[in-house]
Amino acid sequence: MSGLLTTLREFMRDLRAQKLRTTLTVFGIVWGTVAIVVLLAFGMGFKRQLSANMHGIGESIAIMFPGRTTKPFEGFGIGRRMSLLEEDVNLLASQVAGIDRISPEYSQDDTPVRVGENITNPLIAGVIPVYGDIRNIIPEPGGRFINALDVRDRKRVAVLGDEMKRLLFGETDAIGRLVYVGTVPFTVVGVMQKKTQNSSYNSRDADRIFIPSSTFASVFGATRLNNIIFTSKDPRKSDETISAVREVLGRKYRFDPTDKDAIWIWDTAEFDKFVFVFFLAFNIFLGVIGSFTLAVGGIGVANIMYIVVQERTKEIGIKRAVGARKKDILIQFFSETLCIVGLGSAIGFIIAVLIVRGMQYIPIKDFVGTPELSAEVAVATMAVLTVVALSAGLMPARRAANLNVVDCLRT
Repeated sequence: MSGLLTTLREFMRDLRAQKLRTTLTVFGIVWGTVAIVVLLAFGMGFKRQLSANMHGIGESIAIMFPGRTTKPFEGFGIGRRMSLLEEDVNLLASQVAGIDRISPEYSQDDTPVRVGENITNPLIAGVIPVYGDIRNIIPEPGGRFINALDVRDRKRVAVLGDEMKRLLFGETDAIGRLVYVGTVPFTVVGVMQKKTQNSSYNSRDADRIFIPSSTFASVFGATRLNNIIFTSKDPRKSDETISAVREVLGRKYRFDPTDKDAIWIWDTAEFDKFVFVFFLAFNIFLGVIGSFTLAVGGIGVANIMYIVVQERTKEIGIKRAVGARKKDILIQFFSETLCIVGLGSAIGFIIAVLIVRGMQYIPIKDFVGTPELSAEVAVATMAVLTVVALSAGLMPARRAANLNVVDCLRT
């Protein structure tokens, strides 16, 4: 404990004696710490915002569309048009173990929807209750999504996307009011909360109207689904689940399971894998840039410590002459290096936190996100600072410890 206090006293004495030199040295560490923290925080914020934008459509979902065969199979030629039926949903749910949640989806956009004099032609989707969970469609307080009773009784109820509600009802409350789909009245039971969504199929959720699948089939006389959506129990095994889906449907509709054009499946989990690999490389790149800046500061610390050792050669000789060991000298100078790096990194981290918080008020979130501090950023910064401290302090300290006592006293 006394050794630590002695080291701190000598560090403060040197700090007062060489204010400009010490300030410039500490500034190098401050600037390097700010650079690496802000760059890594920016990378983490960018990744989170891109993931949020992509997951507006749903979390690791797969969307299945009927297509045409492009491979002959068991006597059937190519070019056959495939169809999906609502019964296929139950078939897949029972025979594909990898499926977690699954929903049919009817859709069409050629029917006018009106409220008073407000009229438009949105995409109308016929779905079941689990669809809302799969697609991250969360109702605003006071409303709800479609439930099992709506589907069972073919109720004429509707859930509006937030933009659709604003177009039809303006700023007034829509819950409980009527909206006419063609000439058929539907009661609005829910309005979707606003969400970020930069990817979609057919139409953004904000511009849609959702009704029970059974009601859709009854009102529009639909028998064929537009698509089926599902999620895998383990997104990492989504490829296996998709292959099993094609196997089941291939047996039923007599097409080659390897014919991906017969049933085309958009697997958004593939994008998650890409995002993980891309941002791993991106954040490593940002971390390397920040590390170079911090390394320059570390070189400055090492140079200053070499000068300090040269200036205090006689002091080192006297300490060695009265019994100080090499280890004591090494620890003394290494501790002084740690004090410089620790002081600079603490100031730098405080400045970086203030910068990160200040950038929360800059309107860039929808584009590249905002910098975000996280455990990963803290761990990476501490790891780089540790390497810099060891590199900058160990060599000067070893040089001081290995000086010849006689030469030191002669100086």
